[in-house]
Amino acid sequence: MRSALFFAFLVNIFNFLFSKSLHFGTQTALYWLREFKTLIIGILCPYNCIVGTFCNILGKRDTMQEAKGHVLVVDDDKEMMDLISDFLLANQYKVSSFTKATEAIVYIKDMEEKGIFLDLVISDINMPELTGIDLIRNIHRTQPDLPIILITAFGSVDTAVDAIRAGAFDYVVKPFQLTELGVSIDRAVRFGKIQNDNNALRKEVNKKWTYKNILGKSPEMKQILDLIPRITNAKTNVLITGESGTGKEVIARAIHESGDRANKNFVPINCTAIPENLLESELFGHAKGSFTGAHQSKKGLFEEADGGTLFLDEIGDMDLSLQAKLLRVLQERKIKPVGENQYKEVDVRILAATHKNLKELCKQGKFREDLYYRLTVIPIHLPPLRERKEDIPALAELFLKKYSAINNAKARSFSRASMEKLVDNHWEGNVRELENVVERAVVLCPNEIISENFFSFDRIRPKESNNSSANSIELNFEEDLISLEELEKRYIKKILDHTRGRKEKAARILGINRRTLYRKERLYGFVEED
Repeated sequence: MRSALFFAFLVNIFNFLFSKSLHFGTQTALYWLREFKTLIIGILCPYNCIVGTFCNILGKRDTMQEAKGHVLVVDDDKEMMDLISDFLLANQYKVSSFTKATEAIVYIKDMEEKGIFLDLVISDINMPELTGIDLIRNIHRTQPDLPIILITAFGSVDTAVDAIRAGAFDYVVKPFQLTELGVSIDRAVRFGKIQNDNNALRKEVNKKWTYKNILGKSPEMKQILDLIPRITNAKTNVLITGESGTGKEVIARAIHESGDRANKNFVPINCTAIPENLLESELFGHAKGSFTGAHQSKKGLFEEADGGTLFLDEIGDMDLSLQAKLLRVLQERKIKPVGENQYKEVDVRILAATHKNLKELCKQGKFREDLYYRLTVIPIHLPPLRERKEDIPALAELFLKKYSAINNAKARSFSRASMEKLVDNHWEGNVRELENVVERAVVLCPNEIISENFFSFDRIRPKESNNSSANSIELNFEEDLISLEELEKRYIKKILDHTRGRKEKAARILGINRRTLYRKERLYGFVEED
C-alpha cells in the first residue's frame, strides 16, 4: 500500500513539473496557484491520488460529460498550442489541437461528415501554408456561425480590422493573460450556442411554412404549384427565371424536397458570388498542388450534391469557358477536378436560375445556345410580386406569423391602412423585400396591431409616377366630344374598376372624401338608391 501511495505521489510530482515545464514565464499566477492546489490535494489525499492516477493511466476519465464545449486550437508554435490546450482542459473544455492549419481543416471536415461540430476555434494568425485569416474563410464556408478567436504577436490596427472583417469573433495580442483569454473563450462559446439555438428555432419554425403558402395563390402561382409534383422525380433539368427576390430558390428547394432526392443534399451556389478563376474549382473540386494555394485536395459541389440536387443561381453570369465544361457534365454525367486526369461519375440533378434573358444573351454570344437548350427542358417563370398583388395579403400574414414566433413578438395583425400600404407598394425587391419589411415591422412594433408607421420608408420603394403607363387610366371616346359630366362619370367608373371597388383608395386617387364619392356613385347610378 505504501509503495502504491509513493508511486502515485511521484506521478503527480512528475506531471506537475514536466507537463508544465514548457510554459514557465508565460503562465499566470492564478493558473499556477490552481495547479499547485491540485498538487497539494493529491499529496494530502493519497487515496484520491491513487484513483486519479490510475484513471489517467487507463484512460477511463470521461471528460465529455462535464465539458463546457469542444475547442480546436491551431498554432504552429507547439509551446503556445500546449499552453492554451492545458488551460482549456483545466477549465473543463474538450480540446483538439494541431500545429498545421491544413490538418485542422481536414479534421473539421471529417467531424462534419460524422455530424459532430465544434464550439470554438482558437488560431494563430501568422502560420506557414495557411494563415488564420485563410482558416476563417475556409471554415465559414460551411460553418458560418462557428466562433473563431485569432491570436498574434504582431498586433496592429490593420491586422485587427482584417481579422474582424474576415469574421473573427475576437482578436487577442501576445503576450496575454490566460484569464483574459478565458473570458473571451467563455463569451465565444456562449455566443456560438445562442446562435445554434436560434438557428435550430428558425429551422423548426420554417418547417411550418410550406412552399405553397410562401408562393401565394394567384393563377400564375397555382400553375407552378400544379407543375411541381409532376417534375419532382424526373432527372430533367429545370431553368427558373424571374426577377431578383421572386422566390427562385424556394421553387428549386420545393422541387428537391418533394421528390426522391429529398434525403440527399440540396447544394445551392450563386455563380456571381465566386470569382471566375475559383468557380471551376468550387464546382468540380481540385487536386492538391493544382494551383497556387491548393494545399490539399478538395471536393467540388458536384460531388457534395451527388445523389441530390445542385442549384446554380444566376447562371447567366457564368463565364463562357466554364459553360462548355458544364455542358459536358450535363451530357456525360462526369466531372474532372482541376489538376486531375481521371473523370468521376456523379448523379446530380441540375436546377438553374437567372434574372436575365438567356435567349437574348445567346444572340449576343454571351451564353452558349446548346447549354441553353440543355437547361430549358422544363422552364418555369416567376412573375414579379407587383403583377400578382392578390398574393400580398396572404404573404404578409404568413411572414407576420413566422417572425412573431421567431422573435416572440406581440404583433398579431395589420391595421387596414398598413395592409393597403403593403398592397399599393411597387415591390421592386419582390417577395424578399416584402418579407424584410414585415420582419422589421414585427420586431419594432410593441403592439398587437402593426400600423403603417412601422414600415420603413427608406426600405419601401415608391410607387411609379402618375405619368407611368402602369398607373395610367385609358379613356376611349366613341364620339368626338362628350360633356364634362359624362367625362367625370367615365373617369370615376374607371377608377372604381382599377381599385376593384375599394372606396377609400378610389377616393384618395380622385382627391375627394368618401362621402363625396358615394354621392357621385348615386348620381351616376353606380349604386342603387336606398
